[in-house]
Amino acid sequence: MRRLISGCIVWASLVLAACGNKGDTQAGKPSSGNPSRAAAGSNDAPNNGGTEPGSADNNASAVVLPKNIPSETDDGQESVEQTVVGLQPTFKLGGPPPGPPTSGRFKDGVHYQKVLPAQPTSVGPDKVEVLEVFWYGCGSCFALDPAIDSWRAKLKPAYVEFVRLPAMWNEALRLQARVFYTAELLGKIDELHALLFREVNVKGNPLESVEKIGAFFREHGVSTDEFQKAFSSVDVESKLQRADLLNRRLRIQTAPALVINGKYRTSVEMAGGEQQLFTLIGEVASHEHGG
Repeated sequence: MRRLISGCIVWASLVLAACGNKGDTQAGKPSSGNPSRAAAGSNDAPNNGGTEPGSADNNASAVVLPKNIPSETDDGQESVEQTVVGLQPTFKLGGPPPGPPTSGRFKDGVHYQKVLPAQPTSVGPDKVEVLEVFWYGCGSCFALDPAIDSWRAKLKPAYVEFVRLPAMWNEALRLQARVFYTAELLGKIDELHALLFREVNVKGNPLESVEKIGAFFREHGVSTDEFQKAFSSVDVESKLQRADLLNRRLRIQTAPALVINGKYRTSVEMAGGEQQLFTLIGEVASHEHGG
């Protein structure tokens, strides 16, 4: 009997010791040691404005989780974390909020308006886009066009890239936008852009039909077949769709309008005149370029 009791005591001690070791192992088990997790919570991780690095809001805006998430094993967790860190943006955000893009003489809401949200541009990362919204039947666009040509030739910085965007808010404007993209596809936009303005505003030809548009192109050396092929092409159609989307995203309601780097919208009237417009464009473009 005494032997039986002793045996039971020894057996119970062994069981308790084994359970105690398992609990100690779990409680004292080190974290995965994954450098990706450390990086995500470190001060070097990207942050967005006032959001602290490693916060839930910051990670939610900066990270896109992969579609196929492994099972919740140690190896699978490490794999997910490495994948997520690999999707972090390559640029670094943070620091104090940026100051106004212009000097004190130009004010937000008076001389320019912020585009919210900012829209992507069609130029390289080292360039600043200055985009003009126009239509050929617009007398103000026609009047501004020589000043734009002079600015491009004499004052435009090398880091600025000028882009034209046709206005698209009704069918007449959409037809003229198709004329613009047809000339561009044919490689004749530099030759014909000012002439198209004159055709509508000086000669009084509104170019409101395919026949009149085709006749204009024939007059300037484009055969009927070349014109028809370009005018109804998939390339022109896709550019029209993009222009329509961009007009809506930029909330274009009047022309001419100038949009700088997808972030700031202005006009001759808002800036206070042509000279002030190009001064404003120069200041905003310099700010956007980091100058």
